[in-house]
Amino acid sequence: MKTPFKALAKVLSALIILLALNIRSVCTFLFYAGRIETRFPSACTAAEIICYILILYINFFPTLTVRKVSTTRNKILEDGIALLQIFLFTTAVEIVCCIAMLIIGLPAGEDTAFSHPFFWLRQFGLAFLIEFILFWNGILRVYVTSVQLGIKWRVIGAACGLIPIVHLYVLCRIIRIAGNEVIYENEKYLLNQVRAENQECRTKYPVLLVHGVFFRDFRFFNYWGRIPAELKRNGAVLFYGSQQSAASVADCGEELAARIRQIREETGCDKVNIIAHSKGGLDSRYAISKCGAAPYVASLTTINTPHRGCIFADYLLDKIPDSVCNKVSSKYNAALTLLGDTKPDFMEAVQDLTASACTGRNEVLPDSPQVYYQSVGSRMNAACSGRFPLNMSYPMVKHFDGANDGLVSVDSMKWGSRFTCLTVPGGRGISHGDMIDLNRENIAGFDVREFYVNLVHELKERGL
Repeated sequence: MKTPFKALAKVLSALIILLALNIRSVCTFLFYAGRIETRFPSACTAAEIICYILILYINFFPTLTVRKVSTTRNKILEDGIALLQIFLFTTAVEIVCCIAMLIIGLPAGEDTAFSHPFFWLRQFGLAFLIEFILFWNGILRVYVTSVQLGIKWRVIGAACGLIPIVHLYVLCRIIRIAGNEVIYENEKYLLNQVRAENQECRTKYPVLLVHGVFFRDFRFFNYWGRIPAELKRNGAVLFYGSQQSAASVADCGEELAARIRQIREETGCDKVNIIAHSKGGLDSRYAISKCGAAPYVASLTTINTPHRGCIFADYLLDKIPDSVCNKVSSKYNAALTLLGDTKPDFMEAVQDLTASACTGRNEVLPDSPQVYYQSVGSRMNAACSGRFPLNMSYPMVKHFDGANDGLVSVDSMKWGSRFTCLTVPGGRGISHGDMIDLNRENIAGFDVREFYVNLVHELKERGL
């Protein structure tokens, strides 16, 4: 959140730096102009020393405050932006000051300090050193802590750093992106502080998050992005499905049923609320209907799940030669084994996502009357709204299946007593990956973390 104090603090910081850079020059000019008797009075020396001490403080606390108003990461990011803003302002002003000294500070025919190379060497050297420290202190803080910059703008920033004019545009763009992130995260932090006591997501039964195909539940790269941390901050008790990343729906369903029994034994809970993404929704339905998990599941919320399959997948499997499919499958299976799958089967996982396979499976997987079923889907509005490879697959899926999220059609996502379809105005839309915060991106008009907080809160309101 922007405050007048923070803006004033940055202006004050910039003035301190400019004073440190120019106090000696000003005193020298006043001496030669006959305004003061000593070229550098003791008061100016003391002021210069104080300014240098304050500059050290500014490099640690650019906004001149240590008060905690957000997370540590966001505070570091905010300070990094402040340092870059101070760097841009003081650099521009110092250039103007140097030009002014060159114009008015060299009396014709007189031998003054301004006419000696050492004066300018000291002036430029000191300015370069202070601005160098400001810039690198700021940019490193931003690069290390910003989520929204992504790889793209980090690479652009590094590549354009030595290109005149262009580097200024890129730096301003980086400041803008990171600045919007700070505002967004500060507001979310304050929101969570206000509602902390309400435990919005403290449901009667714990929440089981079930991942989709070709991914696993890793500790340091969470499939669900920033969502689990947000749910926990609001009181949720979470577990993960931990089924294989590429196996048949039947095999993954068996694993999920065993996982649910394990959670019940560990916690003593009667049931779980399942939130499952993509193929994870099919795995969960199989666990409930075929593997005896129905009595232990209070609700199933599927997210962008292809309940009716993908016609596009049928088309691809029909057109691609078996030799190619087998070669790709063997490569994937080898890689997935290294990632933790015990018996990966790439082809079975893909075939279980086809429209034909889903049609047959739906006939033998009746919903349990003991479980509350609902579904959520999203829609991309254009190919450009998705990251690779969803931007490539979107037009093809649209041709065969209609409106989609880059992989799954909206019609295929519908299941249960309630269906919610999400998108945003304009060309952006919401992709298959956006629904699990895959890219950790703040999307205008769609707060994915807040969506899940509300989703789990509704389960709490239902007494689940």
